[in-house]
Amino acid sequence: MNIGLIAHNTKKTLLENFCIAYKGSLKKHHLVATGMTGKRIEAATGLTVTKFLPGIMGGDKQFQNEIINHDIDMVIFFHHDIESKDEGLSLAEVMRLCDFYNIPLATNIATAESLIMGLDNGDIVEQRRSED
Repeated sequence: MNIGLIAHNTKKTLLENFCIAYKGSLKKHHLVATGMTGKRIEAATGLTVTKFLPGIMGGDKQFQNEIINHDIDMVIFFHHDIESKDEGLSLAEVMRLCDFYNIPLATNIATAESLIMGLDNGDIVEQRRSED
């Protein structure tokens, strides 16, 4: 499964800690992230992360294109609404794309844990999407 990871600046440590806690589960999947988020996750966990450009330098568009091209199966996006104007990737746009393409999206730690546990239990499986 291809899992997209995004975090605004004030939430990057939370996402790092989440990835540390669920490293055993995440290492079974292909991880993608915007630039700095991916670098921080790799440094904190040793996991391999495919990194796009930093969000404000085009990584946000790369991430969106991955969703549109059916190359991301699940998204974990820890956001801070006040920062979203300055961070590049907005929750509203990611949510719109995830809803349109039927991609599970977690925006908080409780939902992210539920999705990862669902993956581990086999309750969530990669969906083969037809072209829309």
